[in-house]
Amino acid sequence: MSSSDDRLIVQAQAGDRRSFDQLVEKAYPLVFNTAYRILGDYEAAADATQTSFVRAYRSLRTFRRTSSFTTWLYRIATNVCLDAVRRRGRQTQSLTLESEGEPLAERDIPDHHLEPGEAVLTGELQEAVHQSLQRLRFEFRSVLVLYDLAGFSYEDIAGILKLPLGTVKSRLNRARHALREEMSAYRELME
Repeated sequence: MSSSDDRLIVQAQAGDRRSFDQLVEKAYPLVFNTAYRILGDYEAAADATQTSFVRAYRSLRTFRRTSSFTTWLYRIATNVCLDAVRRRGRQTQSLTLESEGEPLAERDIPDHHLEPGEAVLTGELQEAVHQSLQRLRFEFRSVLVLYDLAGFSYEDIAGILKLPLGTVKSRLNRARHALREEMSAYRELME
């Protein structure tokens, strides 16, 4: 977090709505991507992202900066996603390829460096990974998303999920094995 972000946090805590809006603008893509990877549905991720920022705004005055703003925000977002999973009454969610005509986030920016055949295979592999990720239990999916996709450290994930460090490492290891198992059906795409 930069000193300008620290200044925005202080100003937002003092009631400056524009400062909070700037924080939202910076964090929105990362929070949305994390919510999308955890929930597997575009609309659910958009709702969870919006709910996360509303909760963050309401709780901003209680943010004590004992952790980074990003860690604090991801803790809120992860809890919102967990609430959404619980409301659905199950631990997995099937993949929605499109939501009301809107393409998935990873399809918004085509990779022009690939040949057409390679691009198709890359898209199929991304879809296979996404489908496999959605079949994992929430506790595995959340750790994988936060570590491998969002790039958080073990310590940050422990703070976000409120878990002991050893549990984070263990879950990540078990999650990778579970994902590898799920991906076995797509072996031909990976070769």
